[in-house]
Amino acid sequence: MPTKYIFITGGVVSSLGKGLTSASIGQLLESRGIKIAMLKLDPYLNVDPGTMNPFQHGEVYVTDDGAETDLDLGHYYRFTHSPLSKASNATSGQIYDTVIKRERRGDYLGKTVQVVPHVTDEIKTRILACSMQEKGIDVVLVEIGGTVGDIESLPFLEAIRQFRYERPRDCINIHLTYVPYLKAAGEVKTKPTQHSVQDLREIGIVPDLILCRCENSLSDEIKAKISLFCNVPREAVIDEKDIAGSIYEVPMDLHIQGLDAMVCTMLDLGEKKADLADWSAMLHTLKHPKDRIVIGIVGKYLDHQDAYKSVFEALCHGGIALETTVEIRKFESERIVKHGDVEQQIGGCHAYLVPGGFGERGWEGMILAAKYCRTRGIPYFGICLGMQVMLVEFARSVLDLKEADSTEINPNTKDPVVSMLSEQRGLKALGGTMRLGSYPCTIAPNTQAFDAYGKRLILERHRHRYEFNNAYKTAYESKGMVFSGALENDTLCEISEIPDHPWMLGVQFHPEFKSRPLSPHPLFRAFIQAALFAKTQSASILK
Repeated sequence: MPTKYIFITGGVVSSLGKGLTSASIGQLLESRGIKIAMLKLDPYLNVDPGTMNPFQHGEVYVTDDGAETDLDLGHYYRFTHSPLSKASNATSGQIYDTVIKRERRGDYLGKTVQVVPHVTDEIKTRILACSMQEKGIDVVLVEIGGTVGDIESLPFLEAIRQFRYERPRDCINIHLTYVPYLKAAGEVKTKPTQHSVQDLREIGIVPDLILCRCENSLSDEIKAKISLFCNVPREAVIDEKDIAGSIYEVPMDLHIQGLDAMVCTMLDLGEKKADLADWSAMLHTLKHPKDRIVIGIVGKYLDHQDAYKSVFEALCHGGIALETTVEIRKFESERIVKHGDVEQQIGGCHAYLVPGGFGERGWEGMILAAKYCRTRGIPYFGICLGMQVMLVEFARSVLDLKEADSTEINPNTKDPVVSMLSEQRGLKALGGTMRLGSYPCTIAPNTQAFDAYGKRLILERHRHRYEFNNAYKTAYESKGMVFSGALENDTLCEISEIPDHPWMLGVQFHPEFKSRPLSPHPLFRAFIQAALFAKTQSASILK
């Protein structure tokens, strides 16, 4: 059977949740035994989101092979088992960069280089490359970033039009649109959807299914109207209403409406029934927790809801594993320093997590949070920058190195306990100068890290430029710090912990990138367990 392709576009407004929808469709297809791959095509001119401000773009998701990608790949990972690599995300910047380099080499033999066919051909090449990441891929789901009508998206839309023209029996188009409810008029309006589909059809793309984002389920009358004016079968108009609970309910909602069955029929994928037993059991646990804890996140990008998306989801997964609801409270680290009293600013949580980030803004506030947790015996989890915060605080307070710092924050510090790798010094381009992707880590026995993982060798994903300075390792160890995880030959510190603390652990990598609701990351599970124990202890003290 030839590989099949599903193209997902968005209309009317941005932020409709195309990534979540695409991942949900992928999850439903996998539940039927269909092997999938997923691709995100982004219309921005940045080569990748690696140098983009998290306030603009949200989280940068990192794959095993070191690609800095769109955050929607995090959805793909959490919902599916699609291979994720550099072949899973392509931007306009990458496409144009490739075409221009070929032109400079003379690959086009003096021809005039144009959007059609040269740019569109490169886009089609990327789609095919995604389908060949692994053997036996049955379906490739391709999400087109942006909104229909945007100038930036036109080359991608033209490319998928051509792709379907060349493979008419192997492709379908799913259009995700917005159907607003006007409160003043008391009416649901279909006109924006009609216009969005009209824009698609002018390009030469006719949607096979229309998914309607809406506040509440649409009436049969509204669906019939969309069917008539958008020229799709009535059963192919499906609502995707706002969900009050968890995003993990989306696949079940789409399945109940028969979306996956229609996709299988349209692409001749067979009639094997979906097996959603594990997913349903997970949702039941999520909806019927036995306990509840509060986790404080002390970071610098918390005003953007997607900047730490994978961290928030991984905390949820850890809670699912322990039948516990995790309430997250967000604390901007910069405000801790401005307002003084740490207890007053961030108190009242059962545990705290300091996530990754770059730059000096909010740095001292994070250090105060780490000291608060260390001295009060409150569970602390430091990720990437959060581990470096933990190390600097320990150096200042315990090793009595009052000017200890990271050279990222203070290049002239007398005690650079965190510093840039020597091979990265002198590099000018920000992109590509970091330790990116999956690296092995050896874990020492009889440590909190080993208790969490239950094995000696792990693989975790990295995204950082600065490392712990091994010149200070002996001093740290003499005061009780344990470096429980190390890169090959003990050259770089990957995990640090304080054994005489209830649970204070930092990791240089990003474990949140490898957590799923059905298989929570072991460190997040252990962190939630520590928070539950802290809650129990505080309750017993109050008694």
